Amino acid sequence: MSSALIVIDMQNDFCPGGALAVTGGDEIVQPINALMGNYDAVILTQDWHPADHTSFAANHPGAQPFSLIQMPYGPQVLWPAHCVIGTAGADFHAGLDLSRADMVIRKGFRAGIDSYSAFFENDHVTPTGLAGYLGERGLTALTFVGLAHDFCVAWSAIDAAKQGFTATVIEAATRAIDLDGSRDRARADMRAAGVNLE
Repeated sequence: MSSALIVIDMQNDFCPGGALAVTGGDEIVQPINALMGNYDAVILTQDWHPADHTSFAANHPGAQPFSLIQMPYGPQVLWPAHCVIGTAGADFHAGLDLSRADMVIRKGFRAGIDSYSAFFENDHVTPTGLAGYLGERGLTALTFVGLAHDFCVAWSAIDAAKQGFTATVIEAATRAIDLDGSRDRARADMRAAGVNLE
């Protein structure tokens, strides 16, 4: 069984000092680098939003960050503007070992729909192309690390399990936003989907 390490959104805006900082986000950079040599492939995801992205609170007059709205594809958290294409915030953390990356999957670049999962936009229908890449390379055992545990990592791992991949999350190499108990919900959802939590 060939294995891949899927490194989710290790970008400046999700690390301390960033626009949507996850507490301790920078603490997992070196542990992630140390894991890379244990896998047949390393794939990085990169949040990649246009400035007019519909998930940004600033693009909804009067809306507050972290409030919830309904979109055609379901409920959507409104975020502070983050990982805007071409900004330093969208860049990978400087300490991340990019030399090991076989592929970078960019997500969230369609202005009208958010994208947490490495596999699908938030409509759960529009694919990113990652599943096809993994399939063609015969990579079936997937391990997920990165940011944030309770959103992009969890959604990616759940989608992987649903598509028949063996999915594992190394929780020590993730950090969570933990918005209103979202970390515990994500753990329960992952377990229910058959994701291994380590």
